[in-house]
Amino acid sequence: MSLNFKYASLLFLISLCCFQLVNAQNLYYPDANWEHKSPKEVKMNAVLVDSAKNFALHHEINLDKDLRTALYKSWNFEPGYHIQGPVRERGNAAGVIIKNGYIISQWGDVDRVDMTFSCTKSYLSTLAGLALDDHLIKNIDDKVRNYVWDDKFEGEHNAKITWRHLLTQSSDWSGQLFSTYDWADRPPKTGGIDDWKNRKLNEPGTFFKYNDVRVNLTAFSLLQIWRKPLPQVLQDRIMDPIGASTTWRWYGYDDAFVNVGGVMTQSVSGGGHHGGGLFINTLDHARFGLLFDRMGKWKNQQLVSANWVNSVNQPSTANKSYGLMWWTNQQNDLGNVSKDIYYAAGYGGNYIVIDHEHDLVMVLRWMDNKKLNDFIAIVESALE
Repeated sequence: MSLNFKYASLLFLISLCCFQLVNAQNLYYPDANWEHKSPKEVKMNAVLVDSAKNFALHHEINLDKDLRTALYKSWNFEPGYHIQGPVRERGNAAGVIIKNGYIISQWGDVDRVDMTFSCTKSYLSTLAGLALDDHLIKNIDDKVRNYVWDDKFEGEHNAKITWRHLLTQSSDWSGQLFSTYDWADRPPKTGGIDDWKNRKLNEPGTFFKYNDVRVNLTAFSLLQIWRKPLPQVLQDRIMDPIGASTTWRWYGYDDAFVNVGGVMTQSVSGGGHHGGGLFINTLDHARFGLLFDRMGKWKNQQLVSANWVNSVNQPSTANKSYGLMWWTNQQNDLGNVSKDIYYAAGYGGNYIVIDHEHDLVMVLRWMDNKKLNDFIAIVESALE
């Protein structure tokens, strides 16, 4: 290789790095007032963007506004099901589309605080990422029993469970947490309580099961290592730096108080299956989504490592459609769009969709779940 070629290559790499640095510095991040731009200004088709907005408005989910009623209707087949945390009436369809950091479309009451159900899991996952960044957790494949001094991870099966198993919902943890047994959450449609109690346990990491009791165990375990309320960690490390409002709340169950350093502290829930979870408005969701779209960076602060952001949407062994409490599109669950798009999803049609390639974030509240793919297809088709 000639010396001139080496110099040319070096100059090219320096120029590329400078270009990327300047481009990163020019990225727009919202302050208290979020700037709007027309679709045309960000090179998107205005007619199609407007079509997506109208589509969302006309495809609101058919779900009781009284969410207590909705929850009991949805989960009354679970033995002993009862509401254990706060619940509030839901609003109407709402949403926002963010391109290059700017709001290019919004609809409904984007300032209304609503339950967000399992979208909470993606926020919970972020606190695990921060714990790794801070070396409170040394390795995601470490056994949780090495960090949590409690009987929750005793026994031949539960002792094998790692942080990764909890975050990918593949632990098959067995036990009771805050008055609810793991087997009572979404039990099989065959058999009875004795069958469910005495089932054969799957090797941790091999079998995916969507289970809020085990997600709440993840929150409980993270509380043990943070040694402070998880909503406080989220506020200090994420929500305040990204300029979120002061209206969001994160609740646990009425009986979910544990002793942390001599102070009775509520262990929050990772969803609203039994009530509780994250109550938040659409624009705060959008800020959180933009943080992940921007690889964990907000303005000049790296709030959560890019390594963590890259890892959350990687398909897990037990379910390629699920990463670290974010859903992936590796199985084309979102239809004919990029496999790199990933999303948070919650009961009742609550979504945060991340398209990093196009610097695009979509937030949906109370969307008909069957119409999500169609909505995303319209937005993606608007990219020019």
